[in-house]
Amino acid sequence: MSVVTEQSDLWALDWRNRAAAMGMPWYAPQQPSAIEAPYPVAFNDDVAALLDIDAERARREGYAEVLSGNRLPPGAEPVAHRYGGHQFGIWAGQLGDGRAITLGDMVNARGQVYDIQLKGAGKTPYSRFADGRAVLRSTIREYLGSEALAGLGIPTTRALAIVGSDAPVYRETVETSAILTRVAPSLVRFGSFEMLFYDRRFDDLAPLADAVIQHHHPELAAIENDYERYRAWVVRVIELTASLIADWQAVGFCHGVLNTDNMSVLGLTLDYGPFGFMDSFDPDWICNHTDEAGRYTYNRQPAIGLWNLGRFVQAILPLLAEEPDAAVEIGQNLLEDYRSAYDRAYQARMQAKLGLVEAAEGDAELVASLLKLMARDGADFTRSFRALGEVSAAPSASAAPFIDEFVDREGAEAWLADWRARLGEAEADDAARRVRMHLVNPKYILRNYLAQHAIERAENGDYSEIERLHAILRRPFDEQPEHADYARLPPDWARGLVLSCSS
Repeated sequence: MSVVTEQSDLWALDWRNRAAAMGMPWYAPQQPSAIEAPYPVAFNDDVAALLDIDAERARREGYAEVLSGNRLPPGAEPVAHRYGGHQFGIWAGQLGDGRAITLGDMVNARGQVYDIQLKGAGKTPYSRFADGRAVLRSTIREYLGSEALAGLGIPTTRALAIVGSDAPVYRETVETSAILTRVAPSLVRFGSFEMLFYDRRFDDLAPLADAVIQHHHPELAAIENDYERYRAWVVRVIELTASLIADWQAVGFCHGVLNTDNMSVLGLTLDYGPFGFMDSFDPDWICNHTDEAGRYTYNRQPAIGLWNLGRFVQAILPLLAEEPDAAVEIGQNLLEDYRSAYDRAYQARMQAKLGLVEAAEGDAELVASLLKLMARDGADFTRSFRALGEVSAAPSASAAPFIDEFVDREGAEAWLADWRARLGEAEADDAARRVRMHLVNPKYILRNYLAQHAIERAENGDYSEIERLHAILRRPFDEQPEHADYARLPPDWARGLVLSCSS
């Protein structure tokens, strides 16, 4: 089947197609491959609004033909992005968009730039031996995962829609196809620059860096000296990365595959595979069954962020100084700031989770002692912090919602005494503190078993649970008493769920 151009003005967006204009070696022109009988599965009104798409009209007129890639929006110039990456610490060479095709980038009425990409739209020059398709199971997980982080206020790619097809896809078993429409200000990643560096195409680094800076950091683009501009940009990438990983740690999120090709230069959560939100707190939790050595455990994510930044800085050394030795020294000095940037971001988030308005000596130890207690008891990460917001600062008040999350009740009581002493008189307004804490400690997260429920129903043709979960996760900090069951502890069977890189 051939792809045709969609003529409806619903999809006549303000396409700029900057990637197509750049061309090789950064982007290759690539048309989606038509798929048999696509049908709608899920559509996200919030993301439609970002793109100036009339969601009601899209549902009424149908979006499956366009968002499957069967019909191209007028003005779009599809491309596949070329990049490489370090996978599990080893340089893997050229990777690229093996099953993702970017229709183009557009500018909305507010001047915001977005790439619109179809994930699972067919083979590209970078598919290697793969089929270029995605399965319904993994597509639902990315749709819900990206929107769950967006609801938590964490930088992420967004999901506009899922389109399904009964066309078979062969993984561990035969599954049905699906295409995810992914949206982001940019999908450029660390590996985009690594590919150019390892190919020794040093002259091609600057055009890609300039495009990122011009489109997403215009205040840096005003710096006239090239070396100073690129150094300032590296500082920005380091800060964004540190902030993002601090966000993840603060909500118990584990990415699962923090390879350099999955790291965004804009500090976005990118490429959802075997990710997970922690249930019982375990600092050494491995959410990816494929990660047998535990490289990407929850506790190692901050250090991996620095390691990946080291590969990124290495790739752009020619942009930092004329002399190689000077560039290396400058790059190393810039990377030195990561740890302090991460520590500041992480401590600020954890202090807020404890209801502390201002930082004080001993706060880091207070946080660490709580996490140690939670790890020892296997207390639920999300529920424990949420319950803490219900506890009064008064020593004689009941602390049942929090204490009930722990096996070692005496240990929890002892920690509470330290916390209450830290609160003191200045932060003893229970009502005001409860509001503050409930704005940073979610009640609802995308637990694996909830996603599994949605997947199982969808595989039987019922997509209502996707919509229901999305609606709940859009407001994760609200009580939503009608959905209280979605905040309960996971059932025993959920402990056996296994996620791998094929997820």
